[in-house]
Amino acid sequence: MNKGDDKFLIAVKDFIKSMVISLVLVILVTQFIARPVRVEGLSMYPSLNDKELGFSNILSMKMKDPERFDVLVLYLDSQKKHIVKRVIGLPGEVVEIRDEKLYIDGKEVEQPFLDTDYVREMTSTGKEFSRDFGPITVPEGEYFMLGDNRIRSSDSRDYGTFKREAIKSKDVFVFIPFNKIRTVGK
Repeated sequence: MNKGDDKFLIAVKDFIKSMVISLVLVILVTQFIARPVRVEGLSMYPSLNDKELGFSNILSMKMKDPERFDVLVLYLDSQKKHIVKRVIGLPGEVVEIRDEKLYIDGKEVEQPFLDTDYVREMTSTGKEFSRDFGPITVPEGEYFMLGDNRIRSSDSRDYGTFKREAIKSKDVFVFIPFNKIRTVGK
């Protein structure tokens, strides 16, 4: 072998080593620290929009339980996919939606993340933005989840409550499109 062959083999070896290290790092990060998220549909509008890309924090869900109004990434077993929804009801609470209002344990709860102009527009045309639902008691270890765009969301009203194990990560750091970089959470 000549010197040129040695340099080529060293370069190939270095390249393979770099690729293996990169692959291991990507796997570790996406399994234990941050989950990639691709938003599909308008169920979380205006908080999240269709086709936005981002990351969601896996680590925070391992350290503490979800709180009301947290934005979470859940695994929907029946459809074998991840979805993004907002925590509305906590374990043991009674959740009800009546006349476009949210009630927790019989008390009306404000929802500051909803786009009030959009809600008004939907309801003024005779559409129900938040169809009446419940009351239901959220089982222990489970959470009642809704999309922010209630009229276009399949959520706990359709799938039932979500077990703690279905929750994979919290908050979404949106980085695409670049002109809308932000963190969507509580």
